Amino acid sequence: MLRAGFPPAKLYRIAKQAFAGQYTDAVILQWMRTFYRRFFSQQFKRSCLPDGPKVGSVAVSPRGDLRMPSDACMAAWQAELESLS
Repeated sequence: MLRAGFPPAKLYRIAKQAFAGQYTDAVILQWMRTFYRRFFSQQFKRSCLPDGPKVGSVAVSPRGDLRMPSDACMAAWQAELESLS
């Protein structure tokens, strides 16, 4: 999501292939919804905290690599997730 900028539909397809036989499509979609909800609802914390450690090539610090506003709205992502079900 962050590194390559993939939309939820593409991540859903990748997750279905990666977890085929382990999890049902409904479970994968449920956890994707949970992830996006938590990710967007916790944005204010990213703008209040000092720089954090960078893991790999992605950092979620607003002063580092993440170029996402702290008041971002998840409506577009949520709408796409709802269209997948």
